[in-house]
This record gives sequence, C-alpha cells and structure tokens, in this order.
Amino acid sequence: MMRLPWFEHRAPKTVAEAARILAAEGPGAMLIAGGTDLLPNMKRRQMAPKLLVSLRNIPSMKGKTASAGGLTLGAGLTLTEVLADPRTPAALRQAARQVATVHLRNMGTLGGNLCLDTRCNYYNQNYEWRKAIDFCLKKDGAICWVATASKRCVAMSSTDCAPALIALGASARLVSPAGEREIPVDDLFKNDGIDYLTRRPDEILTELRIPDRTAPGSSARSTYWKLRRRGAFDFPVLGVAAAVVMKNDIVEKARIALGAVASRPFLVDKAGEFLEGKRLDDAAIAEVVKITAARAKPMDNADLDLYWRKEVTAEFVSYALRELRGDDMREVRFRVARQMI
Repeated sequence: MMRLPWFEHRAPKTVAEAARILAAEGPGAMLIAGGTDLLPNMKRRQMAPKLLVSLRNIPSMKGKTASAGGLTLGAGLTLTEVLADPRTPAALRQAARQVATVHLRNMGTLGGNLCLDTRCNYYNQNYEWRKAIDFCLKKDGAICWVATASKRCVAMSSTDCAPALIALGASARLVSPAGEREIPVDDLFKNDGIDYLTRRPDEILTELRIPDRTAPGSSARSTYWKLRRRGAFDFPVLGVAAAVVMKNDIVEKARIALGAVASRPFLVDKAGEFLEGKRLDDAAIAEVVKITAARAKPMDNADLDLYWRKEVTAEFVSYALRELRGDDMREVRFRVARQMI
C-alpha cells in the first residue's frame, strides 16, 4: 500500500486568506481542491509538500455567472457541476464528461484539471520503480528517458478542459497578495514538462471567463474529441477542441486547440485563420486537417505509438469539424470510445 507522507493542512475561508498563507509558507506549500491528481502524486513521492492549503471551503470559487458578455465559472466548481450546467458550452461539457469516472468528477475541480501535472511513462510510476531505472529529469534525476539528449522534460500535458477552454477563447483570473491579473487560458501554460504553468507559486486560479463571441444573426458551436488508452476512463493521449461562430453556412470565427501532443495545450492559429470566411466543406476541412496535424508533435511518453498518435490527430480534427458542420458523428464517437478498451 502506498501511503501519504506527513503534511500540515489548512482550510482558509477566503481567497485572500489562502493567498496570504501561500505567500508566507513559500515553496513548501501547495494548493489542494479535489486532490484527485495531487494525492496520488504524493503517494508516489513525486510531490511532498509540507503544507496543503485547501480551497474547498471558499464559496467565491464556486460561482457561476452568465451575462451578455459570456459565462464566468469558478475554478472550484467540480467537473460534475460544470458539465451539468446547460449554459456550459458543448466543448467544455464534453471535456469534463470524459475526465476519469463519476466519482472523480464529483471531487475533481475545473481549476484542478487545468493545473494537472504533466504525464510520462517514466514519471508516473511508484518510487521504487523509478529508483530501479534511475530517476528521470522531471523528479530527482538528471536525464529525460524519453529524449535522452533533451535538456528539458518532455512529459505531456494531461488536461482535458484546457484545450476546450482555449478553443472557446476563455481567460483565467489569477489572484495573489500583490493583486490580480487576467490572462488567456492559452497563456497559462508553458511547453516544459516540469515548469509547465505560468501561474506563480503565490497565485490562485480563481475563475474562468468564457466570452460570448456571437453577433446578431450568428451562432456558436463547439466540440471536444478525446483519444485515451482505455475507453472507460483514462488521461488523454490526444485532445482536439474546436469552436466556430457561424452566420448561415459561413465561418465568421474559428479556433482549434490540441492537447496531449506536447507539454502544453495550444491553439493552432493558422487553422482557425484559414477557416474564417469559408464554408465547412470537405476541401476546407481537408486543408485544416493538414495545417493542424503538422503542429502535433507527440513524444514517446505514452504507451501508444507516437507516429500513430500523430496520424490520429488528423482523423480527430476531421471528426470535430464534420460534427460542427452538422454531420451525425454519434456512431463515430461511440466507436472511438470503445475501440481503446
């Protein structure tokens, strides 16, 4: 049995109080919300904070507000609460629904999913396994076992909700004792398997803001497609999120984001720019598939072949855009969900 290391626990009632504790305690303190990622990592001794600062008792982090400008979601909302709200855009609902299992979605939070640790076959093992092969660059070692010549860790991003929020053009609010700032969700991440967040250690991710990008006469559509090793539940080895604003059958705005094919989720700018002003016909979709697949550069850090994962990126982008066009993709979704079991 893997046991948790000893730690101190505090449960502040406000964001300001939590931020003060983080600033005072320094690197020995870590935030915990649902704990579905952090606690297993602590059991495997990948993380050993001396103090956990709980965000579960902060009401302001669990709000939901809809306005003419869009939708604001508290980072402390559970994934179950996010997907149950009919105001949540389709891409984010689909992403939240495909995270883990019902039990874990009842505990895991929106903010926690965005801040998930990066993953790798050589890192996500117990302490004894990692010690036996010699520790990796991400924790206690000096070499990346995926890319031995690399000077940085190439562990992959494992969040489902981030690609969806990036495609939706969402922004993140970060609060610290020094003040607060709002940044695009895309800017929350860095392409580094170890130092993968731009959030400072004393900052708290408090809410996500999803803008309403539609104009009179137009409509917004979005979707998220996930490839995972097990069909029942698992982390992504590929995530594709797409969002469009349509007027009649013309694309006014488009954003496509990829996850789990790098150490960060990212927006494929050129794909969205290409679609604007066009119909979602087969020719346009084929060109966007080429543009997007060229940006996917998975590494050999999962138990599925990296070349196959790159090829599948093209297929999943096609599925997403065909679904946004209005094609009936239910049978394909069912097949994708079942084929990896």
